[in-house]
This record gives sequence, C-alpha cells and structure tokens, in this order.
Amino acid sequence: MNKQQIVEQMFKQKLVVIIRVEQPEQIDAIVENLITAGVGILEITSNTPGYASKITQLREQYPNLIVGAGTITTVEIAEQAKAAGAQFLVTPNTCKQVGKFAHEHNLPVLMGAFTPTDVVEAKKAGADVVKLFPAEPIGPEYLKALAKGPFLDTAFFPVGGIDENNFEQWLQAGAKGLGIGGALARPVETEAEKQQLIAGVSKIVNRLKEME
Repeated sequence: MNKQQIVEQMFKQKLVVIIRVEQPEQIDAIVENLITAGVGILEITSNTPGYASKITQLREQYPNLIVGAGTITTVEIAEQAKAAGAQFLVTPNTCKQVGKFAHEHNLPVLMGAFTPTDVVEAKKAGADVVKLFPAEPIGPEYLKALAKGPFLDTAFFPVGGIDENNFEQWLQAGAKGLGIGGALARPVETEAEKQQLIAGVSKIVNRLKEME
C-alpha cells in the first residue's frame, strides 16, 4: 500500500487507534480486540517499550492492518520506526525535520499542531494530516474555528480526550478523522469486559462508516 492509499484509508475509516502501554505484553490482546471490533489502523507510540519490534510483528501477523508509529520527535526515532516497518509517522509537535524525512521516504505524516501558526508550519513541513493536539483542553469549538474558518482545505485529526461520548461532536466541528487512545486501546481482565469493549469499539467503527 503506497502513501496515497494509506492516507485515503485514513480519510475513509476516520479512525486511528493509539496504543501506548507500559507493559508490551498487553499489546497482542489489545490489538486482537480492536481488530475483532473492526479497527483497521493502529498507531503504536515510540515510548511504548519494544514498540519497534511490535510494529514488525503486527505487520507480519496482520497484513491488511495499517500500522504506524507515534510520538516521533526526532529523525532518529523516525528512522527506527521506518526500519521496523511503520507505514506512517505521527508527531506530537510541528517538526520540519521529521516532515522532510517522511517526504523523502514516501511515508504519510500526521503532524502535531495546536495554534493557527502551528497549523501553517505543519502544512509547510509536509503534513498529510494535521493532528490537533492536545484536543481535550480546547474542545470541538476551537477546531470548528480552524477547520471551518481559515483552514477549510486542511485535514484535521484531533487527538486527546476523545471517546464514545464525544467523537461525533469533533466530526461535526470539522474533523476529517480522529485519533483515540486509552478509551479504546486498553487492557481488559475478564471476558465480560472484553465483550463490552469490543461492542463499544464496534459501535464507533460502524457509526463512522455511516458518516462517510
């Protein structure tokens, strides 16, 4: 799958689920539950222990799954992620160097931005998607002022504090898609919790399909 196809899938599915855990042995079960629920795009953050080897494993284990790397703050981490097989990169900040690296290696980049100036700089740096981060403190109205104001041509994916209770508000505010972490990518201890999680994630995935 090439860069354009990956970006198209992001816009179609409208959901990137972010995995950030302290215990990497939890990842397999988390991923299995997410795939069962219909999730097709995952981001594993670089501050998750063993993230690179896990990206490699998931690429081999689930060839139809799109797997990227998050918390890419330096070119060195970007190189490590690419070597592991990451299909896209995600930054928490606006970083020209990572943008340049992604462009040179034909990788989509979701670049972090918070202010209007950040948005402009992220686009200059080659962002395929502008990751509005952190989204929780500012809320959907802030995104609406950006996405339906001066940045009509910008694809925003808000990240931070988004869950099953508010995701539609963000899309109505102009988000092209969403990044959701702990609300969906979390370990469970019982079968009942597992089924409840899968049902909740499936509900979001199906609703996003309806909103295409």
